Amino acid sequence: MGLPTEPVELSVEEVGDLNRHLADLRHDVNNSLSLMMASIELLRHKPQMAERMLATLSAQPSKITDLLRKFSTEFERTLGITKP
Repeated sequence: MGLPTEPVELSVEEVGDLNRHLADLRHDVNNSLSLMMASIELLRHKPQMAERMLATLSAQPSKITDLLRKFSTEFERTLGITKP
């Protein structure tokens, strides 16, 4: 990973933007994890709903991965971190 060779200076606005993006990431990941937990709990009590719930459950990991990738890209761009 190519880290900046000089100190990185961020404006107050850039720090605020990163903080908002991080808060959004936490919120969105928490929503996906909550949905997964609720689906699992529902399946424990109503196994007949498995087929319907599997699509919801199986979509969540890729949603989380996409959210993390998007934030990582923005974070690296803002701090000038490059990939080899």
